[in-house]
Amino acid sequence: MAESRTFTGSLAATAVGVYLLVIAGATAAITDAVTACTTWPLCRGPVTLSNPSLLIASGHRLTAAVVGVLALVTVFLGLRAATRRRVEAALLVGIALYPIQVALGAFVATSGATGGLPGAHLAVGMAIFGAFVLALAWHLEAETGSDDEEPVDDLSPAPMPEESDDGSVPRAALSTRERLLGTAYAYFRLMKPRLMWLLCLVAAAGMALNAGQSLTVRTVLLTLGGGVLAIGASGTFNHVLERDIDKRMDRTSDRPIATHQIPVRNAMTFGVALAAAAMALFWQVNVLAAALGLTAILFYSVVYTLVLKPNTVQNTVIGGAAGALPALIGWAAIDGTIGLAGLALAGVIFLWTPAHFYNLALAYKDDYEAGGFPMMPVVRGETETRKHIVYYLGATLVASGILAALTSLGWLYALTSTTLGGVFLWAVVRLHREQTEEAAFRAFHASNAYLGLLLLAIVADALVL
Repeated sequence: MAESRTFTGSLAATAVGVYLLVIAGATAAITDAVTACTTWPLCRGPVTLSNPSLLIASGHRLTAAVVGVLALVTVFLGLRAATRRRVEAALLVGIALYPIQVALGAFVATSGATGGLPGAHLAVGMAIFGAFVLALAWHLEAETGSDDEEPVDDLSPAPMPEESDDGSVPRAALSTRERLLGTAYAYFRLMKPRLMWLLCLVAAAGMALNAGQSLTVRTVLLTLGGGVLAIGASGTFNHVLERDIDKRMDRTSDRPIATHQIPVRNAMTFGVALAAAAMALFWQVNVLAAALGLTAILFYSVVYTLVLKPNTVQNTVIGGAAGALPALIGWAAIDGTIGLAGLALAGVIFLWTPAHFYNLALAYKDDYEAGGFPMMPVVRGETETRKHIVYYLGATLVASGILAALTSLGWLYALTSTTLGGVFLWAVVRLHREQTEEAAFRAFHASNAYLGLLLLAIVADALVL
């Protein structure tokens, strides 16, 4: 068991190390440094702080050597440990590709980064990272998984609970001021304000990546204001459409419509008013931003809430498109187009969503079963869900590397993605071992920290550095 845990730690460290090389190699700082160091394996000239390009290039090569040694140790430990054949195969693929990666790096350095060599160098690096991530996911499954889990076949919602006195003060006993404040707060809750900060950051990152010299305060205010209203409208419609199911689930049983604080008709009117106001603001930005905003509202309210969430285990995966659309809205707000880098940012959000939400699904597994939702932990078990978290975390990091390669993002973005990605991975490894609600929430919060700080790094890197 101790040997297996040592291998797990070494494998996770190797994956993070390889990712550091990938994300650093995709940033503008490393790309520019290549032109300053055209010899291999060592750079000619003094490697000092006064010559940052040579320092960066030499540091990248030294890191590659250290990670290569770590990868060899990891493969050795993996072959010694009692691992599955597919774990061994993934390890061998990763270590076999490493010399190819080194050779491509040498050609990139000596040829001046011309032709398709830099792209091939980055692609092989991502393949190595993918191989070690797969090995980690499969090893954790074998090390911590359970064969006793039985998927739930009957997903009929739990019986509707009887209305009961919750001990709250009757409205008639409240003062006018207390009733007004209570009602205002209930409407505020309909808008799902916890989602707003992150999705507004997504839109802000999209604007920052496409900003150039055309970013104005007016565009920012209209886009983010429309985003807040669109999120509020989507949340309100979700509350209305799931009001009966909300009563069956502990975490949602106190929502304003489920507890009759707000009548359904009033909530629908409120949601329509928010959607109309959002469209009015987006329209002042441009037609494409308005079209994408309307698509986001309809997708979350209708496609996700009514079609995906109650009917397919892939609801979270496909539903990630709703969270990805603000990236395209932010990009389109600048010039009325959808660019490749904007699509890459949307891809990061799309892939991050299941890695993020599956942790919450694990924590609230019984609740989702009571609501009749075919969430991954309910229909495929917790072991499968934890494995998929590793899959999607790895895919998220690869997408982040692609985004770096398509933009001029620099060291702050690379450092943030590597550091917070490592923290997220650490939390997920602990989730596999502890398998508790606390561990699931820890990984959930780590995923929030990863994306939130990554988006802030994008804004800072694109607009300030």
